[in-house]
Amino acid sequence: MRWFLLANILAAPLAAQPAAPLSLEHRMLLRCSAAFAMGAQRQAAGTQEARGWPELGAGGQEFFLRAAAQVMDEAGLDRAALTAALSSEAEQLASSGTLADVVAACLPLLPENAAFSPAQATGG
Repeated sequence: MRWFLLANILAAPLAAQPAAPLSLEHRMLLRCSAAFAMGAQRQAAGTQEARGWPELGAGGQEFFLRAAAQVMDEAGLDRAALTAALSSEAEQLASSGTLADVVAACLPLLPENAAFSPAQATGG
């Protein structure tokens, strides 16, 4: 249920004021947050792509919330700007077909997956 609410944040179209360009670290945090949310949705739907990933639910949600708070604080974003940035990252992941690669690259950021090899997520 919580991922459903997070997914709605990602999908909500907002007319946010353009913010200053985000740092590389902030973009990475937002991209991983979007990837974990999208990945958890795919796991819940039972898609083939998500079967090789470790459970993204609780750890991904915690990452999402902490990353969002960090980016808001450090970059001075309001909620609308944060939502727009997350939506943009999610749209890029969906349109580029790189979700599996991004999930694999982001998995080491989740403490419970420290022993998980990113190659496992991409079938490598």
